[in-house]
Amino acid sequence: MFENPTDEVIEKILSSASTIAVVGLSDQPNRPSYGVAHYLQQHGYKIIPVNPNAKEVLGVRSVPSLSALDDAVDIIDVFRNSAALEGVVQESLGLSAPVIWAQLGVHDEAAAQLAQSHGKTIIMDKCIKVEHARLVRQ
Repeated sequence: MFENPTDEVIEKILSSASTIAVVGLSDQPNRPSYGVAHYLQQHGYKIIPVNPNAKEVLGVRSVPSLSALDDAVDIIDVFRNSAALEGVVQESLGLSAPVIWAQLGVHDEAAAQLAQSHGKTIIMDKCIKVEHARLVRQ
């Protein structure tokens, strides 16, 4: 049975990360992904939108898929439904990103097992904005 990393580990991840790819980042300001990504930008993270249907989000050029990333990322933040998580994890295996973060409500045991078997840290069913506000001292 999957268990998320401890608060201490999550705090270290958030404190050491600088670049976050946000899969499913909407260009609509009323969407949760937009608000979370905006918060992360305001707290010093470089955001890379991953959305094939958006040209730009929050002033940053969007890429259509994780495989189209030019920059190394520290965290892949996933705003997709649980059924899509395993595919996102599969696509991430070719990248150096050490952490996959599935947002609140997103959970898939098979995806977690796949990520962990390839040396990735996975966090599921937690909001990165909430955890940052709770754990990272500013």
